Amino acid sequence: MSNILIIKHGSLGDIVQISGILKDLRETLTGDKIFILTTLPYVELLSRCPFIDYVLIDKRLPRWNILYLLKLRKLIKKYNFSSVYDLQNSSRTSFYRKFLFKIQNWNSAEIAFKKKNKLKNIKENSILERFKMQLDFSKIKTSNCLKPDFSWAVINVNQILNQYFSKEFVLLFPFCSPNLPHKQWPYYNNLINIIKSKHANLEIVIAPGPSEFDKAKSINATLITNNNKSLNIMELAGLVKKSSFVIANDTGPAHIAAHLEKKGVVLFGYHTTAKKVSIETDNFFAITVGKLKDLYAVDVYEKIKDKLKSIN
Repeated sequence: MSNILIIKHGSLGDIVQISGILKDLRETLTGDKIFILTTLPYVELLSRCPFIDYVLIDKRLPRWNILYLLKLRKLIKKYNFSSVYDLQNSSRTSFYRKFLFKIQNWNSAEIAFKKKNKLKNIKENSILERFKMQLDFSKIKTSNCLKPDFSWAVINVNQILNQYFSKEFVLLFPFCSPNLPHKQWPYYNNLINIIKSKHANLEIVIAPGPSEFDKAKSINATLITNNNKSLNIMELAGLVKKSSFVIANDTGPAHIAAHLEKKGVVLFGYHTTAKKVSIETDNFFAITVGKLKDLYAVDVYEKIKDKLKSIN
């Protein structure tokens, strides 16, 4: 039996996407102990993941903080890892490989693609296709990689929802990271007004994050919280699972919806494509335009109206 280390720091969408990869590693590395090195926001979530045995925390302090690096190296050395699967593939984890951890059997995209002479064309592949190629290089059987299933994270939220309403609901994720304002579609209230005028049977719901409460007040929708606090990731997954339809910007919750096989739509501007971020499924589709400000509410409604009509 060996100790295996996976590295994945975030973000939420990235954590959701590796669900299939974690399952593939678990099914291939039977008998081994699987650890994951992640950041604090994802410790509680990954601690309940059935494919992980132990969770380690990386504070991701600046690399000039020598004391922090020495403590991290001591932590990693303690478990005598035989292999590392770098699913972050960042300059930081490359630094860890070259100068800090010194673990010989290191699986990363950079190593795999260099040896396969595919670095030049790799950007043409989706993120999940890249992960598959990375794991194929280490002879990991990738049965689940391309179809992540986030259902392991879902918890029952009936007790929370029963405080608000009991009918079918459309769940909106109208916000995005403050650093990525170009991902935010500006016409959610317009769309809400259209839906409410034509689908009286549907509640419109939002679940703001800790920093989104002030912005949420400007959205004409029912605001879902747990004791006046933001839902945690597992509760959020439970809310997505209970929803009838999801409308979202390109954010972590959109990936939750996609990989819970929910019906819904994600709105994309110029920043990337739905294919590259592996977000479209049979039920969850993308509307892509050059500039999100040029995508009007009536246009979005035309794309989703039949799906909303089918909700009982």
